[in-house]
Amino acid sequence: MMNEKIAILVDSGTDVPEEVIDSGPFFMVPLRIIFSDREYRDGIDISSDTIFPLIKKELPTTSLPDGELIHKVFDDIKAQGYTHVIIVTISSGLSGTYNALRVLGEHYEGLIFQSIDTKNVGIGAGILAIYAGDLVKEGKSFTEVITEVESKIPKTKIFFNVDTLEYLQKGGRIGLVSSLLGSALKLKPIISCNPEGIYYTVAKVRGLNKSIDKTIQLVKEHVGNHKRFNLAVTQADALETAEKIRQRLQELFPTAENIYFGKVSPALSVHTGPGSLGVVCQVLD
Repeated sequence: MMNEKIAILVDSGTDVPEEVIDSGPFFMVPLRIIFSDREYRDGIDISSDTIFPLIKKELPTTSLPDGELIHKVFDDIKAQGYTHVIIVTISSGLSGTYNALRVLGEHYEGLIFQSIDTKNVGIGAGILAIYAGDLVKEGKSFTEVITEVESKIPKTKIFFNVDTLEYLQKGGRIGLVSSLLGSALKLKPIISCNPEGIYYTVAKVRGLNKSIDKTIQLVKEHVGNHKRFNLAVTQADALETAEKIRQRLQELFPTAENIYFGKVSPALSVHTGPGSLGVVCQVLD
């Protein structure tokens, strides 16, 4: 339909790189990071670089975006002449954001909403939002975009390494990741999201280098013989290693349509801790 003007609304936990958000038709609602003495809006008042010195002193909690702020974003979308909104959030199994945005959308006048539960986290969710944005730019209809993006959810896989399980444990986000005595054995779990969008351990590897090798092997298996795919690399306080991973992916997968590169949002960093690395593979064919 020619009269549809479609916006993509994401939460900050989807880690959509800033330059992608700025290129439109994206809008973002920030998660909240709550310390005992003050609150920050994820990615707005606090950055991935400034959060780590703070969480060494006190581990904050994270919370849903503020209802009033969500309404302001809805108003902004409407004021810019959009008619339809596709909401793409991190997994409903890990955060209440999906439900909060869905319910507020249902009660908002003047825009047509559809929510997509990515069953994924970080750039694993974000890469689905980016794909939605690409389809909108190609002129696909609201219904077509939703159908296409939903069909890619099972084909989108994140593999992330955390330096320590301490943060996932403290934040109660451990999911099905058994709290292995990882630190003692230098075992590094490679974590992903299962079909319900809950964390689970894909592999346990000793040491960072082996962990990266294993992650790349898992991406290879996921790509298999597929011709069309996107990749993404994300990091929290591990830029140098992430750069190396990106180079390896470029060499191994020269035909990748995109290799997105970004940072783990401060709110997710609270749960994964410093030294986290993620690689996403999204099969398109």
